[in-house]
Amino acid sequence: MEKFLLYDFPPCENLKKLFRIMRVAILILIVSAMTVSAESYSQAKRMNINLANSTIAGVIQFVEKNSDFVFLYRNDDVNLEKKVDVNLVNASINQILDEVFENTDVTYDVYERQIVIRKASEKPTITQQQKTVSGMITDAQGIPLPGVTVIVKGTTLGTVSDVDGNFQFSVPASAETLVFSFVGMVAQEMAIGDKSQFVVVMSEDAIGLEEVIVVGYGTQKKANLTGAVDQVTSEVFENRSMGNITQGLKGVMPNLNITLPDGKPNSSPSYNIRGTTSIGQGGNALVLIDGVEGDPSLINPNDIESISLLKDAASASIYGARGVFGVVLITTKSPSKEKTSITYSGNFAVKNPVVMPDYVWDGYTWAKMFNEATYNWEGSYPSKANKTIRFSQEYLEELRMRSENPGNYTEDWAINPINGEYVYYGSTDWYDLLYKDFTTANDHNITVSGSSETTSFMITGRYLGQKGLYTYNTDDYEMYNFRSKGSIQVLPWLRFENNSQYSSSSYHNPLQTGEGGNVWRNIADEGNPMSPLFNPDGTLTHTSVYNVGNMWYGRSGYDNTKRVFKSTTGFVAQFFEDKLRVKGDFTYQNSDNNEKRVRVSVPYDKSPGVTSYVGTKYDDLRDTWRETKYMALNVYSEYENIFNEVHYLKAMVGYNYEESLYTKLEAERNGLIFEDAIDLSLALGEDMNIDGSYTAWNLLGGFSRINYSFKDKYLFEINGRYDGSSKFPDNERYAFFPSYSVGWRVSNESFWNVSDDLISNLKLRASYGSLGNGNIDAYVYQEIFGIGQSGDVLGGTKPQLTSKPDVLPDGLTWETATTTNIGLDIAMASNRLLFVGDMYLRETTDMFTIGMTLPAVFGATAPKGNYADLETKGWEASISWRDKFILKSKPFNYDLRFTLADNKSVITKFNNPEKYLDDFYEGMVVGEIWGYTNDGFFVDQADIDSHADQSRFKTTNARIIFPGDIKLMDLNGDGVVDPGTNRADDPGDRTIIGNEAPRFTFGINLGADYNSFFFSAFFQGVGKQNWFPSREASAFWGQYNRPYNPLPSWHLDNHWTPENPDAYLPRYVGRVANRSSGILRNNPQTDYLQNIAYIRMKNFQLGYNLPTALISKIGAEKAKVYISGENLWTWSPLYKITRDLDVENTGSADALLGGSGDGYNYPMLKSLSIGLTVTF
Repeated sequence: MEKFLLYDFPPCENLKKLFRIMRVAILILIVSAMTVSAESYSQAKRMNINLANSTIAGVIQFVEKNSDFVFLYRNDDVNLEKKVDVNLVNASINQILDEVFENTDVTYDVYERQIVIRKASEKPTITQQQKTVSGMITDAQGIPLPGVTVIVKGTTLGTVSDVDGNFQFSVPASAETLVFSFVGMVAQEMAIGDKSQFVVVMSEDAIGLEEVIVVGYGTQKKANLTGAVDQVTSEVFENRSMGNITQGLKGVMPNLNITLPDGKPNSSPSYNIRGTTSIGQGGNALVLIDGVEGDPSLINPNDIESISLLKDAASASIYGARGVFGVVLITTKSPSKEKTSITYSGNFAVKNPVVMPDYVWDGYTWAKMFNEATYNWEGSYPSKANKTIRFSQEYLEELRMRSENPGNYTEDWAINPINGEYVYYGSTDWYDLLYKDFTTANDHNITVSGSSETTSFMITGRYLGQKGLYTYNTDDYEMYNFRSKGSIQVLPWLRFENNSQYSSSSYHNPLQTGEGGNVWRNIADEGNPMSPLFNPDGTLTHTSVYNVGNMWYGRSGYDNTKRVFKSTTGFVAQFFEDKLRVKGDFTYQNSDNNEKRVRVSVPYDKSPGVTSYVGTKYDDLRDTWRETKYMALNVYSEYENIFNEVHYLKAMVGYNYEESLYTKLEAERNGLIFEDAIDLSLALGEDMNIDGSYTAWNLLGGFSRINYSFKDKYLFEINGRYDGSSKFPDNERYAFFPSYSVGWRVSNESFWNVSDDLISNLKLRASYGSLGNGNIDAYVYQEIFGIGQSGDVLGGTKPQLTSKPDVLPDGLTWETATTTNIGLDIAMASNRLLFVGDMYLRETTDMFTIGMTLPAVFGATAPKGNYADLETKGWEASISWRDKFILKSKPFNYDLRFTLADNKSVITKFNNPEKYLDDFYEGMVVGEIWGYTNDGFFVDQADIDSHADQSRFKTTNARIIFPGDIKLMDLNGDGVVDPGTNRADDPGDRTIIGNEAPRFTFGINLGADYNSFFFSAFFQGVGKQNWFPSREASAFWGQYNRPYNPLPSWHLDNHWTPENPDAYLPRYVGRVANRSSGILRNNPQTDYLQNIAYIRMKNFQLGYNLPTALISKIGAEKAKVYISGENLWTWSPLYKITRDLDVENTGSADALLGGSGDGYNYPMLKSLSIGLTVTF
């Protein structure tokens, strides 16, 4: 069997055959589309209809368009704008109209092909012998039910119950049965016979239990689920302006943890399910799009039908080692039934940063505080502000004079008579120059869909364009998405399907070439406000060339282009009345991720007519081409049947094969002939670099699943997968991953006598399973030699070199994650209140981590091995309420959903027997923060002299402590404030003061609709999380970090002085958060540990469904307009101290542009958009 794992792609001839097959499949789809267009208008006495949130006029239009029926009615008799949902298959006209006019005072009469709609109180135009029936309708508790539909079975004659639950109407003397129906209730039939009075008691329907949930390689009824599975529909993306679905999913599903690194439109981090996975190989959730691994950032949100989250081993084990840490299943929409429709949706959004730092841009105030911060650290006054401003006390005095007497000066610059350089006295807001006031985005979608009895098709297209936020060298973003999806029923038992996708995105990321590529870090270091952007002669100033001026020059940046083409062709064969199904599909996917980087030097003038350059060591161009070819084959069959009406059995067995080849080519050369060169042939320098990469892997597996239930009460599921992966050593290549789960629907037991109004459904679940970690690099278990080029010139050349490989120990095996899960599903209050909760324990063992430190004579880094274990405990819960009430004779529908999740991970084994705190150790809670306890500030010299020795921490460069400096508590009473031996059992005066891991993540959904208006709001947040601002986090520390960093406005009156001893910040001293041994440099302490819990209004929508009378004039079936907002409001305890950082964006600096320091990255954006959706 191993021979199939030897990596080998098909030869070119086979690939040509593959493309021919794909072309034929696409041709078939086009032919099917033409067939549907020809057949969809034919007469059909029974119809398939699927109209969501449609008007009654829209339903009438649909029926008339797809049949020979003609409707007759008076406008006063029927509310044509009333919203209805109709989803019926092979339905008669009576069934359709019964659904439409349920809970209304409207009825109808069918005369051949003519349908007369009338008030229920009016008699039909054709009469026969009648008799009157009446009665009262209540629920199980005797409460009257208004709005219940009462009809004569087999006819459209009927009425609805009044506010007291009473009904009365005339029926033909030949009528035999009355049918009673109401939303949320089980429909009832009662024989008429000789009776004219009826007492009807209706019971609650088990809403939601018949809902179909997408799971691995199939679907299951929600009622039969035994694993931990969550699902959301496309509603979470509707009417929202966002770059990709990942940005829209954050906070939507409990324990789906998404940490956005920044607000760039192409930002799409990996997905984490249920907390820390592995400190060894790591690992994230497997993301599958229509069953095939894919990039969610490149999928059109409008194409999505549902997203399922497989959280526990029982639900994910069908995917084997790749699903070890959960699976995200993204399912795209299918063609609409029995109609051809065209839907357009579009929106236009205005966006700007959620947070704009409130810095002091007044030149004199900044300079005064810079002067103080420098003096208090150095003990002497500054002679320069970093690299670009000469500084002196005379200069500071001139700034003061100009600030106090602005009318005495006509210019904010001068020429230094000694050196001829420009001298500036201005007040420049660099962030105001960096960003536009706002940027715009527009999103356009079109969908053409239809079907007949034998064919179906859907074609979608999307364009998303977002203008850049930067004023100069801006970061424009574009995305195109195309999808075609269809099927052909070639035989009654055989159907072929194809699903093809093409997506392309492009993004320009500007780059700095002065000192590092990160513009936010450069503004922090070279953003003094005294200097302007331009010199009087229009050249760049020495200051601006390191920040916004570099952007204005506009030559440097990264241009990233991503493209993906994917085509899946499959078949479905059905036998024995659909009890046996055989399915198969083949997927080919080609992905490109290419990048062009250009760096040029930028000119500036320190003196009139004297030009210099920054970035002269760059002046280069680099092209990077990355391509991934991926193929997958799935063949599986499933058998489903019910025996003796009590035994339900569903069994599946299948085979999966996948292979991937990643190649990379990178070429770089300096010496551009001219600044706008875009091709490597236009670079003639001698510094050249050529690099490449090749990664190949393949995977095969056999999988199976058995579902069994007895009387819909006792549920059992067994999953198993036997995986083989080329990523693992020969002797550890194959493994079997089983899982087991059970469920008990207690509410179906005969002894269950609880009222449905209290609890109508109660199900207990439990699961257990063990999976290996297949989320690893292809060659991590092999000894790899590094081949490169020396940076040193020897004999006139740079010689090639080979680095020694890492040593691998014997006996390596898979990291293994074993998950135990218990769950509870409850429906209460007549199914209006639903609760789903899960608790879990995940034990990750044999994690691949570094071993014990070895003697220097070993000659290499200690080898990695299976040396560590991790335990993660957590829970998640969701509770929802859905109800309606009558307001001015019209229904007001509303709903609420609240989700909450938490998890905590503990290291249970690690090669750190001494438990040093600068590494993982046994018993450590992942994310814990060790720090000191503050005791206020020193009051006077006597206080300093009597306190424990804390001289290891600098509050001045000379290590002299002054009143107003930070005082730390000597917790162990040894007379010295220090970290002890830096071990868990001897941490000195440190304790665990917080944890940086997010806890108690939550989401809140609100929704309502009334009289054609609809509203929704979504909030998400974190209930508990700590953050200690790191070194270089100048957005928080300001000039306490570097004295020439920005000055946050909140610092001005909030630092210690003899007159302000209760301030939050210590004596105004620069460098204490930056220099080695500085008391605030990466030195967590209680007073400055920040609480970054938050709640954010992620989305807000308000819309209106346009009247049919209006949109019918343009031939439209339905249309809506709306306004939508993203990230419009946020609250956090952090904002009690500062709003200069986005609480959701306190992470490390931009990964692409580099630079150390928290918050140096692209801002999160808030937006307000208007949109339209119309269907023809």
